[in-house]
Formats: sequence, C-alpha cells, structure tokens
Amino acid sequence: MVSLKEAFAIFKQAKLVDLTHQISETSPHFPALPALEKKDIFTLEDGFHVQQFKVVGQYGTHIDAPVHFVEGGKWLDELPLEDLFLPLYVLDLSKEVAENPNYEVRVEDILDFEKKHGRIEAAAFVAFRSDWSKRWPNQDAIRNLNTQGVQETPGWSREALEFLIKERKVKALGHETLDTDSGQTAAKNGALLNEYYLLEQGIYQLEVMANLDQVPATGSFIAISYPHWEKATGSPVRAFAYVEQ
Repeated sequence: MVSLKEAFAIFKQAKLVDLTHQISETSPHFPALPALEKKDIFTLEDGFHVQQFKVVGQYGTHIDAPVHFVEGGKWLDELPLEDLFLPLYVLDLSKEVAENPNYEVRVEDILDFEKKHGRIEAAAFVAFRSDWSKRWPNQDAIRNLNTQGVQETPGWSREALEFLIKERKVKALGHETLDTDSGQTAAKNGALLNEYYLLEQGIYQLEVMANLDQVPATGSFIAISYPHWEKATGSPVRAFAYVEQ
C-alpha cells in the first residue's frame, strides 16, 4: 500500500495547470448579475491592508451546487470533501465547436472518446473542452449573440448528460461557457433545462473553466477549493489539474 507521504511525493512531481480565470470588476459574467466590487477598507498607511469584496456566487470560474436550481438540493457545504478531488477526463471537441459554435456534446462523442482512451471510470470529473475560454476576457465574445440577441454558444446535450450521470456514474461535470445548455437550446426551451437536469441529479458542476487545452484526455486529477460558505448556492473557485509529466 502506498503511504500518503509517498503519494505526496508523486503528486509533487506533477505539472500543475490552473483551470480558473483570474477575476476582476470587468470579468465576463451572466449579464443579469452584478460585477465584482472591490475596495480598500484599510491601507498600509493604517498599518495593515484590508480589502472588501462584493461578488455573487456564480462569478468567474465557479461551482454550482444542486440548490442553485433545485429546491431541496444540496448546498455547497453539503458536498462531500472527497468529491472535490477527482480523476479528470477531458472531452476535446474544440474542432467541432470551431466549425459550429452551437455544437452540443453527444453520446456518440463520449463513445468515440472511450474507444480511443478507455471507459470513463465511475466517480470521475468530466470536462467539455470547447476552447471557448480563449475568448476571455471579452464579454461580447463569450456571449456571442446573433442578430436576434440569442447566444450562439456550445453546450451539453440532455442525452450526453444522462449517459454520463446514469451510465458512467460521474461525480461532476465542467465546461468553459457561462451555461450548461447551448445558447440555441436555452433559447428554444426558454430556460436552462439541461442545467436543471444536471443539478437535479445531486451532482455539482464547474462553469467558465480555463486552460483545458493544457490537460490530456485522461490521467490527470482535478482539485477544487472555495471558502467554507454557510448555505451557499455557488462560489468562485480555484481549481487546478495535476498532470503527469
């Protein structure tokens, strides 16, 4: 059996990839929500520097707890700590998204991935790489509105979510866009029904992820951290991947 000390030594040899965007008052965000506010309460002239931050939970790279959409769902503080350190699988569909900004992850994409990389293990974190994060920090490019004011953005299909959650028993999912649903699907349904479905299953998701192009399809691990809020529906996070060198 490998000791924690031996495992630590192995992880210290890994490359770290930051999966989060740096956030500021001008960061792209869901337009109905206010931007981050930051101000000095004390400065070094007072003997110490203290800042005050005012920010919504769903800002920048963030985690959504089930209660974000679902009545009676888990709050952030009810998520098990062991679910914040998971094997990371990255579905690279960046070429498909480059050709079609409204592309949705399909079950066929997942099966093709598994033919090449092996079956996605249970209790894993699966991220959808679209390279949409390369549009950061341009709000207009991130939202990508068409002439009708509808977002043309990629997302997860309901079938792909059902497959990963029911058949592969994943613990969490993530993506680079502001929403789980593609812009076209959200507009058609008049709501984020795929996001509701995901959170209704009792798992969490990360939104607005970054640097997935620096992470291999398999073999890495994701670690996620955020303040220990009481009764929070979501929070900005610092997430990073351990990548074997």
